[in-house]
Amino acid sequence: MNFTQPLPLSLYVHYPWCIQKCPYCDFNSHTLGENQEQAYLAAMIRQLEQTLPSIWGRPIQSIFFGGGTPSLISEAGLDSFLSQLRALLGFSPEIEITLEANPGTVDFEKFAGFRQVGVNRLSMGIQSFDDEKLKTLGRIHSSDEAYRAVEAAKAAGFENFNLDLMFALPNQTLEEAIADVETAISLAPPHLSHYQLTLEPNTPFYKNPPVLPEEDLAWEMQLACQKILRNAGYHHYEVSAYAQPRHQCNHNLNYWQFGDYIGLGAGAHGKITDAPQGKIWRTQMPASPGGYIQMIAEGKMGKTTAVSDEDAVFEFMLNAMRLQDGVPLEYFSLRTGLPKQKISKQLEKLTEKQWVEPSEDTLKLTAEGQRFLNDVLQAFLLD
Repeated sequence: MNFTQPLPLSLYVHYPWCIQKCPYCDFNSHTLGENQEQAYLAAMIRQLEQTLPSIWGRPIQSIFFGGGTPSLISEAGLDSFLSQLRALLGFSPEIEITLEANPGTVDFEKFAGFRQVGVNRLSMGIQSFDDEKLKTLGRIHSSDEAYRAVEAAKAAGFENFNLDLMFALPNQTLEEAIADVETAISLAPPHLSHYQLTLEPNTPFYKNPPVLPEEDLAWEMQLACQKILRNAGYHHYEVSAYAQPRHQCNHNLNYWQFGDYIGLGAGAHGKITDAPQGKIWRTQMPASPGGYIQMIAEGKMGKTTAVSDEDAVFEFMLNAMRLQDGVPLEYFSLRTGLPKQKISKQLEKLTEKQWVEPSEDTLKLTAEGQRFLNDVLQAFLLD
């Protein structure tokens, strides 16, 4: 691998605790128990200090607090943590700092506190505005609390926020799916994530599946909601992401464009490119918060794996092909360190099938290619 310029760098921070784990959730989250916040935040700072030599001189363009339920974090804890990050890292002047929030865990005062210490973007897990659906999904908030959370975020000064919505929920009708999207639009979020509920292994829903809409109905829901969002001025820029002008999520864009990111916390994954050595490294921390804290205290750094050329090709395509507008073709070489010839034959065949747009400078799927995304990706599973 040969890298000619530094890759953009983001920071992911995992806050692993929830008040209650939802039956569809397969993220690394744990029911809130003994308060380990102070020890956990300190462990993440120590992890970052051990990571610094591998990213010296590279400014952080975005920070994303995911979980779990990051909105459970105390304002004092978040303030101290962000202050230490600023002391250790170079922040881009236009840094985007996103915090995921559960509507059942926030109010105006908490949002105002988050805004004051530097958070400038929220991602709120609404999922639905139907109380029966929320109950089925195991959410701890009601539709009224969802409305209040959005209004509280606006009142606290957040001009940039996302609402998470799911469709194809248990026993959901087309009309109910449309109503959720129309309600979300009425709240004027600058960004909206709209994705289908899937049954993931090792979740209660997978073991005892609820009755979900048939595949054809789910597809009808997706198309209908896409049209409504498009007519409301939202640009469909990624498979499940919609944004008003200039409000795309910079942090997620960095993932999809195969940039680098540090992963702090229990279960967090990271990707760091060592340009001088011509290597891409994947990092993974242990899932248990207690195990993570203990590991960091012992000076260990979790699992580190080198990314092979073949894996780099597939991972790049897996991410880049999610973007509806594609990516500059030069990103392939800049982000993987590999020559464009590595994918030239596959692109030629996919262009002939009319799954990839014919272009010398942009890598972009056609509408037909987007429908057959899995088949497109299969072409890049190299031996």
